[in-house]
Amino acid sequence: MAENSPDFTIGIEEEYLLVDRDSLALANAPEALMVACQEELQDQVSPEFLTCQIEIGTRVCRNVAEAREDLKRLRSSVARHAAAHNLAPIAASCHPFSDWRNQTHTDKERYNHLQHDLAGVVRRMLICGMHVHVGIEQPDRRIDLMNQLSYFLPHILALSCSSPFWQGQDTGLSCYRLTVFDNLPRTGLPPRMESFGSFERSVQALVDLGVIEDASKIWWDLRPSSRFPTIESRICDVQPRLEHTLTLAALTQALTRMLWRLAVKNQRWRIYDSFLVAENRWRAQRYGPREGLIDFGLGEITPFGDLLEELIALIQEDAAFFESMSEIENAREILRHGTSADRQRQAYARAREAGQDDAGALQSVVRHLIEEYHADL
Repeated sequence: MAENSPDFTIGIEEEYLLVDRDSLALANAPEALMVACQEELQDQVSPEFLTCQIEIGTRVCRNVAEAREDLKRLRSSVARHAAAHNLAPIAASCHPFSDWRNQTHTDKERYNHLQHDLAGVVRRMLICGMHVHVGIEQPDRRIDLMNQLSYFLPHILALSCSSPFWQGQDTGLSCYRLTVFDNLPRTGLPPRMESFGSFERSVQALVDLGVIEDASKIWWDLRPSSRFPTIESRICDVQPRLEHTLTLAALTQALTRMLWRLAVKNQRWRIYDSFLVAENRWRAQRYGPREGLIDFGLGEITPFGDLLEELIALIQEDAAFFESMSEIENAREILRHGTSADRQRQAYARAREAGQDDAGALQSVVRHLIEEYHADL
């Protein structure tokens, strides 16, 4: 089995928001900040669509132990250079109170085209995500595993939620980011595909029509990467805590290998209609892990804790292979202490109980996010 095994290498991409340390509102990245980051980190850091954002990407890593060191270095560097400009990064998918109307987009050819093509919709993209790449050399195997892995996207999303506030309001959702992102075309759950060739033909049809330039404009929750021989999970909110990023990456890597183990034994995870999986996606988006997800095998809504224990049992062999069991078991701690969305609401509630007004409480949430960003560095 091992001789035909993919490498299952991982790479993690994260997008951060930059805030002013005094006002705690969003702030544009000065050119000197980007220059300093790029001099130190080279192509592992880049501007994002909005000038208040910055994106990093790890090297190709064998497992989360390798990813931890690289991600810690990247996060630390961004924080250090930001501090020189009285700024701080936060790793949350939405800023608690800043207004998208006040943001400007980065003057770069790709982003200028996005601004033109997507018009008013893209102006609201004041959101940050986390992407996990898993290396699968064989293109058709990538598609086969994608079709099965889609079932687990809501489970991973539920643990990742970090965007409860939008424009100074508690949205009632744990992940408001997807509400914004789903306004773009070519988003959401990936369709079921028969082969990599069928994926390429579909993309080429849009390229030939001049609708898109290439597959990088396909923004599904899970896609074949347009740049690397990987499948790329894009479902997660970005994590304030580095260790929680590693938990989500470890889960994604181990689940992919578990499904591959089934495939080489001519077995597979049952593929459910996207209509059904989308219901779990919505439940995760709305409640995080609090209200459970639908177990379609049992035909009932199951507490998330039960689903998580089943998931950990499924991937024990794979976690052992990658030596990532401690990171995967940390998912229990996320469940026990709450997602970032829960912790942000708790920070807001504490500030209100201490007598702060709404604006002050929202600023307290940002302070909390700054502290969490630095907690694991």
